[in-house]
Amino acid sequence: MEAMNDCGATYWYRLMGVPFWQGYVEALQVKTRVVMAGDGPPILFLHGIAGTLEAHLNLVPRLFQDYRLVLYDMPGRGFSDFPDRPYTVDYLAQHLVALQEALALGPALWVGQSLGGWVAAWAAAHYPGKALGLVLNNPGNVKSRPEALERLRTSNLNLARNPTREEIRSRLSWLFHRQECLREEDVAIRYLAYSRPGFARAMEHISAMLVPEVRARYLWRPEWVSRIDVPTLLIWSRGNPLATREDMAEVASWFPRGRLVELGASGEFPQVEEEDAFVALILGFFGSS
Repeated sequence: MEAMNDCGATYWYRLMGVPFWQGYVEALQVKTRVVMAGDGPPILFLHGIAGTLEAHLNLVPRLFQDYRLVLYDMPGRGFSDFPDRPYTVDYLAQHLVALQEALALGPALWVGQSLGGWVAAWAAAHYPGKALGLVLNNPGNVKSRPEALERLRTSNLNLARNPTREEIRSRLSWLFHRQECLREEDVAIRYLAYSRPGFARAMEHISAMLVPEVRARYLWRPEWVSRIDVPTLLIWSRGNPLATREDMAEVASWFPRGRLVELGASGEFPQVEEEDAFVALILGFFGSS
């Protein structure tokens, strides 16, 4: 597939010529929004804490000829249902496995960004045989800093109660190293998702993982990470505002089959900001695992 690493291109432009399906799948009694494309070994993509499946949508035209791609909105995010319960890492991992089973995919490859990487790793440790390999893209919570978590939680709740495009743009801008890669399309999608009836309550459940007492139950520890017996690629971006390379290297050392790579021109979204490099990592790593 010809490289199209154009940060300014809209999703519809990027998807021209790509056969794909968008709809809803019931998983763990949650009506879950899903996009699927391609045929081949399955890859499930998991977005960040308050994101949507669009976090990986730009990768579809790059990978659909080699893999069966499954992108989805986690419970309480995007345009999936809002179950009235805390969205803890164990619950999201259970939902991931339930979705994979609902789609009859069999064992699959998992690519998770930020919180999605944390969920993918937890699921791989607690549901052996479901994952074939992992790419953990700047995975969340490699170090817990209570004061930063409280600021983020307060900001999340305020934004959900009174969503504005300006505040959403500002939040996303903080996470991008290359500001030209932050599309107005992404701001609009989040604004629509955050404006849905019931989202303010859902954000309370999303933000449960930012409460130190809750978060402590799921901290990265060698005891559970060492049970992950599949090839694992951990990606750290130099522009990541949430974790240092030292943080990531320590966690990477606990994986029996883990490897850490560093990208230099991106923040929390290297799949967008360094698309060519990110695609090459996926094709090289999963192709060899």
